[in-house]
Amino acid sequence: MRALAVDYGRRRIGLALSDATGMLARPWKTIARVGNPREVAQTIANEVADLAAQEEPVGVVVLGYPRRLNGEPSEQTASVDAVASHARRLLTVPLVMQDERLSSREAEALLARQEKDWRKRKRQLDAMAAAVILQDYLDSTATRADSQAEDTDL
Repeated sequence: MRALAVDYGRRRIGLALSDATGMLARPWKTIARVGNPREVAQTIANEVADLAAQEEPVGVVVLGYPRRLNGEPSEQTASVDAVASHARRLLTVPLVMQDERLSSREAEALLARQEKDWRKRKRQLDAMAAAVILQDYLDSTATRADSQAEDTDL
C-alpha cells in the first residue's frame, strides 16, 4: 500500500510518497501553500485523486503533526487540525497524524550531505521533511505489525 505524506508549512507544502510495499519513503514534490485550511485540504484530496488516476493509488495520507519538543501544541497545530478536519471529509482514504518534531532538522541534515548548494537544498527541504515524517510513520507501523506477530506466536 502506498502512502502520501504531507508536511504543511507556512509557505509551502512538502509531499512524499512511499513505494508500493509501504516500506520506503521518498520526497515527491513541494507545492506553494495558498488559501485557507479548507482549500489546502482540497489540494491534498486533488493530489490523492491525481495519483489514483495515474494508477498509483494511495491507501493512507499521513499529515505531519506539529508539537513543541515538550509535547505542547505549537503555533501551527490549530492550522493542521483544521486542515485535517476538512481533509477527512474530502478523502476516500484514511488520514493519520504523525509527530513531525525535528523532521525539518533531520531533512536539512540529509540534504546537506547530498547537496552543497543551499538554494537547491531550500527548494527540496519541504518534500524531504515530508519523507522523514513518512518514513517515521512507515517504521512505526512496521514495528507494531512485528510486535503483534510476535504476540500471536507465543
